[in-house]
Amino acid sequence: MDTVLASPAQRPATVRRLSIPVVGMTCASCVGRVERVLAALPGASDVAVNLATGRAGLTLDGDPASAVAAIARAGYEVPDIDTDLSVAGLSCASCVGRVERALGAVEGVGSASVNLATGRATIRHAEGAVDVADLVATVQAAGYAASPVDEGAGDAEAERREREASGLRRDVVIAAALSAPIVVLDMGGHLIPGFGHAVQTHLGAVAALVQAALASLVLAWPGRRFFRLGIPALLKGHPDMNALVALGAGAAYSYSLVSTLTPAILPPGTAHLYFEASVLIVTLILLGRALEARARGRTGAAIARLVGLAPKTARIVRDGREEDVALASLRIGDVVRVRPGERIAADGVVVAGRSFVDESMVTGEPVPVEKGAGDRTVGGTLNTNGSLDLRVDTIGARTVLAQIVAMVQAAQGAKLPIQALVDRVTGWFVPAVIAASLLTFAGWLVLGPSPALGFALVNAIAVLIIACPCAMGLATPTSIMVGTGRAAELGVLFRNGGALQALRDAKVVAFDKTGTLTEGRPALTDLVAAPGFEADTALGLAASLESRSEHPVARSLVDAARARGLALSPPDRFEAVPGHGVEGAIGGRAVAVGARRHMDRLGIATGDLAEAASRLEAEGKSPLYLAVDGSLAALLAVSDPIKAGAAEAVSALKARGLTVAMVTGDARGAASGVAARLGITEIAAEVLPGGKVEAVRALRRRFGPVAFVGDGINDAPALAEAEIGLAIGTGTDIAVESADVVLMSGALSGIVSAIGLSRAVMRNIAQNLFWAFAYNVALIPVAAGLLHAFGGPLLSPILAAGAMALSSVFVLANALRLRKAGGTA
Repeated sequence: MDTVLASPAQRPATVRRLSIPVVGMTCASCVGRVERVLAALPGASDVAVNLATGRAGLTLDGDPASAVAAIARAGYEVPDIDTDLSVAGLSCASCVGRVERALGAVEGVGSASVNLATGRATIRHAEGAVDVADLVATVQAAGYAASPVDEGAGDAEAERREREASGLRRDVVIAAALSAPIVVLDMGGHLIPGFGHAVQTHLGAVAALVQAALASLVLAWPGRRFFRLGIPALLKGHPDMNALVALGAGAAYSYSLVSTLTPAILPPGTAHLYFEASVLIVTLILLGRALEARARGRTGAAIARLVGLAPKTARIVRDGREEDVALASLRIGDVVRVRPGERIAADGVVVAGRSFVDESMVTGEPVPVEKGAGDRTVGGTLNTNGSLDLRVDTIGARTVLAQIVAMVQAAQGAKLPIQALVDRVTGWFVPAVIAASLLTFAGWLVLGPSPALGFALVNAIAVLIIACPCAMGLATPTSIMVGTGRAAELGVLFRNGGALQALRDAKVVAFDKTGTLTEGRPALTDLVAAPGFEADTALGLAASLESRSEHPVARSLVDAARARGLALSPPDRFEAVPGHGVEGAIGGRAVAVGARRHMDRLGIATGDLAEAASRLEAEGKSPLYLAVDGSLAALLAVSDPIKAGAAEAVSALKARGLTVAMVTGDARGAASGVAARLGITEIAAEVLPGGKVEAVRALRRRFGPVAFVGDGINDAPALAEAEIGLAIGTGTDIAVESADVVLMSGALSGIVSAIGLSRAVMRNIAQNLFWAFAYNVALIPVAAGLLHAFGGPLLSPILAAGAMALSSVFVLANALRLRKAGGTA
């Protein structure tokens, strides 16, 4: 890859004032150490480190990265951040490569990634080491317009895109209007008998001058963008699509102008006019770009719809009076009133009122959810039939809607591993096309029939025009944009674009049981007291001990005891043993509750109730033992209802050729009972929390890449170990940090949708890439005149321009088909 040296515009001054955050400082000694290493840097002055703010300030004449490296050598860390820029003027994969190389050469930048479909550049760098103004200047020096992305300015971004699309539409109309007379004058004779003779008789040389004047207007007005961007890129040694169009249209125009004004300098019989080719190339490519702009706007429709869900204002209640304020003015603690039919203004907790709320934008579930005092609300959801007062507890970027938008944007801006190959190919593709065009020109000039110059020019221009790599650059990002947007509408959030490819490659789906395949709300179903113990006494002791635990099974015992009217005593001592159970003291008596392995650990025999435990396990229930003062007191069984739709989801996954497994800490008998009801044959039971990672590894060794489905918190190690982690979310409780994919609703159909969408997106990308590459490979030789050598036709530059424009439109139209994908593929 070529190295781009930063221009003076990239670095306005070598001396700059830096303010760098430093992580890890705890005392004055730390401050002194950081100050010493920074002061020792060549060109450093005015060094000041503040422990309270955790920042180091200095004036540096040199590379900011040297300050970051010095802080790291001192044993402290400078966090990396991402800076996003909106980049206008990108037209092909070569543009993407040029901007990435330019940004990557800026001092202090670790990496830069540019997305053609979204028009965004994401720059990774140490915080405080890079000035955003330098990044903007760098992009501008590369020939493109840039500005920092304001996440709150979605309307401004939409307006900018609409202005760009409107400008393209206007230029298409102007180019078409100016080109029409040229086409009539030049090609009318081929369509209307006698027309050419009439033009020659009445206008003569004036006809050529009229064409020249109109063509000059087309290239200087609507076509100027190609020359303004393409010629500087060509001179800098990094030609792009604009350069190809400028070369093609410019060559046809210049040759025609010479033929019109000074035909004597050309070989006899070669003074032909190609004005119609030059203007139609510009018109057709502008038309293609206008269609692209329209289609790109539709690819981002999901984001626009999500952003548009948030109301612009909120009705707050103060001192009994209602007052409408801008949403941005809300503060934590404000009480907001939401009337029937209005969208809820903010994340919060209901303090008064009762209603049903449509949360489908969050969960994908169409059935409204009842809300009353104490229930949580999500900003942007729709209040249906009642009035609610809610207290705001989350604002800004931490709201659920903001996190959803941020995740979808991050996924849409990502590059899949397959994109690296595309980038490498397109890096040399345009120079190779120019070389092929020159070879075509030389070949026809030497070997072509007389007049060879005209053949050479026409075919060289056709090669330049037809091989523009627009479709290659759009093939992957447009599919990602549409696919992740559609997934968000179905309640499936891909945290990064790479998750699409990883999920497609999964061979086994492993489920956690409690809270994933089951409701996570177990209830006491059976209680068998040992000889010498009363059932109510045993339950009272077990519930009293478990009252200190937050585990769902503990709550089921407490609820059962209270339902029987039993009085609970606070434990004198309580200890939780992860993966085993709990133990402690109640009223001076030693009490323990847990699985059989917990009893084994305590040396308490369970043989007297072993037969009953086996029977309960066979019924899909989870047996627990109660021991009092070192003796077995009772056997309790809890059952966690299987989630609605779980069996259907498992069946659908198996139908798609996936192996389905269950990983749980429950006893094997209980796990087998649940698995049998769901049709799962691969079971890893009695697995301690730390053992889930090894269970994932074992599944990988047997079947291949693993997708693990859990609650996103307790299963974090397994989610991280698996090739792809899917977290079951429940509306506002989204485990965004623990998985690659978040399923907003607890419905397991979301997993089927996620896998179906990943396969559909990757299949769509493969189709786009095949079309983009096969199209160029097949048509470049045709444009060069290969068919003509065997008696076939030549490809006109005009047809080449139309075909090139249509190739990009085809890729975008194919990607837009994903808007209707239901995740069942």
